[in-house]
Amino acid sequence: MSRRWITFDLDGTLMQNPFSKWVFPEIAAAVSGQLGQSYDSVSALTAEHERRMEQGRYVEAYDWDEMLARLCQELGIEKSVDIEELVQKHSISPKVYLLEPEIPQLLLEMKAQGYALAAVTNGFYKYQAPVMQALSLLDCFDEVVTPERAGTGKPDTVILDMLAGKVVAHVGDRLDHDILLANRANAVSVLIERGLSQRASSLFPVQRPHDDEVVQVLQEKRRKESGRMQGITETVLPSEYRPTIVIRSIQELMPFLKEWKGG
Repeated sequence: MSRRWITFDLDGTLMQNPFSKWVFPEIAAAVSGQLGQSYDSVSALTAEHERRMEQGRYVEAYDWDEMLARLCQELGIEKSVDIEELVQKHSISPKVYLLEPEIPQLLLEMKAQGYALAAVTNGFYKYQAPVMQALSLLDCFDEVVTPERAGTGKPDTVILDMLAGKVVAHVGDRLDHDILLANRANAVSVLIERGLSQRASSLFPVQRPHDDEVVQVLQEKRRKESGRMQGITETVLPSEYRPTIVIRSIQELMPFLKEWKGG
């Protein structure tokens, strides 16, 4: 029987990684120390990341060690830190944490219902595995799909080719990476948005993407994700960026499993 997959983004969906609060500040301190003056290396690295993403260089865009080595070369200094080692160092509580404490149990319940589970992330395996291991997530997944393994990244649907069978649904927190990927792959696109208002939260997940208030949230999310791309002026959210359902928590996925299994 063909495997039926539910795939998940990691950062911002299931877990918080240590990059923004711990890894990047340590990189910045190391580079500034080498230069003997303050230098915003994080902004430089982020700009290079965004440039590569805009060019569709999805694998290179998440090779943080390579980008740091290139930056250090341009600055005429030695690369004195290893980002993989920094991630391992900081993959401890409370620096990393689950966004919902019951997530591992919920994932195991999905597997018990016959689904295969995969983490489909744009982070390299060497940066994600230490965090997943620390949070007891690694063993919950049948596969962990990453750019350097797949040869591409989200939203390119080729990243799903590593999964033999049918991707039933993909769950993530970004429109440009996750919802676009799922819609292009003809899978159920599930946006997790934990900041919904009380009124929007009272709606069924399938109703939320069509609610005026939620649509405004989605349009603002689209603008923020666009970053430096100032050409985003649409007044109507393009259909390929509209999720099938919007959930507030992974717990809200559970009622839909039976429907997907029969679909």
